[in-house]
Amino acid sequence: MDILNALVAFANFVLVPGTAYGAQLALGALGVTLIYGILRFSNFAHGDTMAFGTMFVVLITAAMKSVGISFGPLPTALLALPFAILCTMALVLITDRTVYRFYRKVKAAPVMLVIVSMGVMFVMNGAVRMIVGTDDRRFADGERFVITARDFKTMTGLSEGLAIRTTQVITVVTAILVVAALFWFLNKTRTGKSMRAYSDNEDLALLSGINPERVVTITWLIVAALATIAGTLYGLDKSFKPFIYMQLLLPIFASAIVGGLGSPLGAIAGGFVIAFSEVTLTYAFKKVVTYLGPDGWAPDGLVQLLSTDYKFAVSFAILIIVLLFKPTGLFKGKSV
Repeated sequence: MDILNALVAFANFVLVPGTAYGAQLALGALGVTLIYGILRFSNFAHGDTMAFGTMFVVLITAAMKSVGISFGPLPTALLALPFAILCTMALVLITDRTVYRFYRKVKAAPVMLVIVSMGVMFVMNGAVRMIVGTDDRRFADGERFVITARDFKTMTGLSEGLAIRTTQVITVVTAILVVAALFWFLNKTRTGKSMRAYSDNEDLALLSGINPERVVTITWLIVAALATIAGTLYGLDKSFKPFIYMQLLLPIFASAIVGGLGSPLGAIAGGFVIAFSEVTLTYAFKKVVTYLGPDGWAPDGLVQLLSTDYKFAVSFAILIIVLLFKPTGLFKGKSV
């Protein structure tokens, strides 16, 4: 029985939140890896694109709730999400036309585009904070839990309860659907095949009659959708605070690089590697160890490898290790 209680405690604080967090990082890393694979630069503004998309969701959700529109047991944000995606698509297309297109035309070095994207990042971050402020905003309404710890204890008779939040289930289900749709698009549609061809060999793709501006436009539209969905899922699961998305850029980039920068499959794998590494290394295992130890015994400390203050340091450490020993990542990068 104590072993089951230990497993439930581990699932409650590591397995379930790690899976949800991994799905959020995977969706964010997919956007980064698409930009790198097709447009050939590391987009440091991706985190704040997520923030902008989530801000649109927050504002539209508030407008819907003010006129009595809701989604029953599900968050109203899901109704606002399609409209926010359209707003974010317009934002990234305007940014591309006014900023990035010039550097593509003059064939600027990738490092120049990286520097430009950092400028875009600061402008976006400042704009979001000016519009909605810097405070935390919670916009997840509806039913909070799919199953509560109390209900789980009643059903199983265990002393340890398992709580699964609605937002965690929504995150995993949405991520599965989005990833399946993306891979179908890239592998089965003519446009998706054009994007893959352009990524593999730009000159040969141009000789084949592929329109590069069309490929770039579609890439930005997909990235805008991924960024908005990833940012919204993260905000629903935690809370929305503009500055946190700038910090989230580190684990997202770490996910993309660990998996193989430019590889969509690698971005997904990297997202879960980073998420579970962060959650596991910063979790206090005292409760689990207590269940597994002798009766009446409990460790004095928290049995925590690292403080939660070092959560993002875990991502950075894994990133450094991967760059030193396997720069191409778990999967071969630089291809879509």
